[in-house]
Amino acid sequence: MVKESEPCGGVEWRINMADGTTKVLVPESQSKVCRILHRLFTGFISKIWGFMQRAWKIGVNEPKKFMHCVKVGMALSLVSLFYYMRPLYDGVGGNAMWAVMTVVVVFEYTIGATLCKCVNRAIGTFLAGALGVGVHWIASQSGEKFEPIILQGSVFLLAAAATFSRFIPSIKARFDYGAMIFILTFSLVSVSGYRVEKLFELAHHRLSTIAIGTSICILITMLFCPVWAGRSVAEYFRNDEASNKVLQGYKCVLNSKATEESLANFARWEPTHGSFNFGHPWKEYLKIGASLRSIAYCIEALNGSINSDTKAPDFLKKHFSNYCIKLTANSSAVLKELAVIITTMTKSSKIDLMIEEISNGVKELQNALESLSKQSIAPIVPKPGDSDNCPGEGNEIPAVVTLVEIVPLVTLSALLMEIAARIERTAKTVNGLADKAEFRVESAEKSKKSQNGKVLNQGDETMMTLQKV
Repeated sequence: MVKESEPCGGVEWRINMADGTTKVLVPESQSKVCRILHRLFTGFISKIWGFMQRAWKIGVNEPKKFMHCVKVGMALSLVSLFYYMRPLYDGVGGNAMWAVMTVVVVFEYTIGATLCKCVNRAIGTFLAGALGVGVHWIASQSGEKFEPIILQGSVFLLAAAATFSRFIPSIKARFDYGAMIFILTFSLVSVSGYRVEKLFELAHHRLSTIAIGTSICILITMLFCPVWAGRSVAEYFRNDEASNKVLQGYKCVLNSKATEESLANFARWEPTHGSFNFGHPWKEYLKIGASLRSIAYCIEALNGSINSDTKAPDFLKKHFSNYCIKLTANSSAVLKELAVIITTMTKSSKIDLMIEEISNGVKELQNALESLSKQSIAPIVPKPGDSDNCPGEGNEIPAVVTLVEIVPLVTLSALLMEIAARIERTAKTVNGLADKAEFRVESAEKSKKSQNGKVLNQGDETMMTLQKV
């Protein structure tokens, strides 16, 4: 039974339940609104929770990034004291905020990047301030009629020249930020100098506050959990076992050029630290990175060939698998050894022997391909037991079908040989780095121990993938 009541001027519907109670019927539109609001609220909460989980994962996996955030907060807290404390504020005048702004724009993750920006900002500010004061003095001596003309002309010429310098590769790589700061500071000094009487005092205060900000940044980034760009370059080429899973490691190398150039550029600004002396050949790392990218492009093509729908006959794959796996194992071992050379900065006593093994593996694969090309002229008769996997009637494979089916195998073999050749060139580049950087020679005892203790991993993920071809 349904009852209708009208409390407080409204209409309310109730329904009698089987247990003797009554239930209020909510209008359908009101119920729909409640569901929508509930979904929006739960969706918002779930997104926030997912973001917090991702942020926590980043902090756990890379604690240096978390420490960088702490260092930035520490630097801003220290530099803000010049604004909060009256004695310090009176010492730098009303330009204390420039010190805060300096910390915000120059504090970077690595020491090299921070030094690069600090030096660029200091040099750009000093040169622009000195030129601005000089031009202002010359303009003030020329009379009120020519003063704005001289100031405007100097802004045009110097700003245009500094902007053009940013297109020069050598300046853009190391002094691009300084050129931008020069344009900004010179424009501010020249324009404001036309109305400000104590221009020299203004320039002095701003330069001193920038010096305070850069000094705080340099001290904190070098004293508290320092992150050296030079070590980051070496770690970039580390032997990362996780990246070897099913040919996935090459993907991070394909787009690594910008990262490598940035790290190498910042490393040049850093003072001597650890095993990196002054004048360390950072450009050699860029050559190594280029060589690794050339290998990665071949591996990309190899991956496409592996995943192709066209497959070679099983008996041919079984015959060539030993050659391919052996060559892949040797290539993988050389890459790992090169990574050890770079990370430990130690010359390897066995790299030449490993390169020779790659050359032997390439020759064996070439001989197998030549033998296959001779057999493809006439019908190929597989070994007993392989007839079930062969097309055609009986044990013979028509020459036309054979040529079509061996194309994936020939492509795979050619790519493996090209990868081996590029690895050999990479090894020469690494040896060049070792000579120029004067890597220490591996001790005979350690070399013997490593040769006796290390066995090539035939179960490598890369070789398991090749077996699927």
